[in-house]
Amino acid sequence: MGAPPMLQGSITYEGQLDRGFAYEIASIPGGEGIFGCLQCGSCSGICPIAPFMDYTPRRLMNMVREGFKDEVLHSRTVWLCASCYACTVNCPAGIHITDVMYALKRVAIKEGTHPRRFPIPVLAKEFLRNVTRSGRNNEFMLGLSLALRTNPLKLLKMAPMGLKLLKMGRISIRGEKVRDPRALDDLLRKVQEARP
Repeated sequence: MGAPPMLQGSITYEGQLDRGFAYEIASIPGGEGIFGCLQCGSCSGICPIAPFMDYTPRRLMNMVREGFKDEVLHSRTVWLCASCYACTVNCPAGIHITDVMYALKRVAIKEGTHPRRFPIPVLAKEFLRNVTRSGRNNEFMLGLSLALRTNPLKLLKMAPMGLKLLKMGRISIRGEKVRDPRALDDLLRKVQEARP
């Protein structure tokens, strides 16, 4: 997949920008605050993960508004967000920056631009698959799927803890299901129809 074009030192031309990208993000619940950003840098200064991000939260917000869709959606920044809400609490404009990050994650997953073996998007997709299939999440299956899709060797490290949790009854191999799967299907269909 490689690094986003901006990180490789190439130039992004005006014609490559997606001027509707900010409006797309603003139309997603949680993304509506994108246009209120003052570019003060409070979010980047308070973010405990910012040193590990390819773009700081402040820079990412500006990139979204300017139409750098490809660079934003290929960025690791949205996936490294710890959802600690420190940026949201400290934002003088009252923007829910963490919610904007979630909106960006949704678009990245929908368009398949997230980092392939990066654990966070894989975890989100597997969790959703578990819940839509049975109405419940099975932690054992979630952990197993995550390890198999990102780093199978991690199973060796996880095995001792997994066995302890199984013995203590904290996790189960057997999955549970909701009593009324038809009602779950109806609910999920309605949510899907309500999406912009």
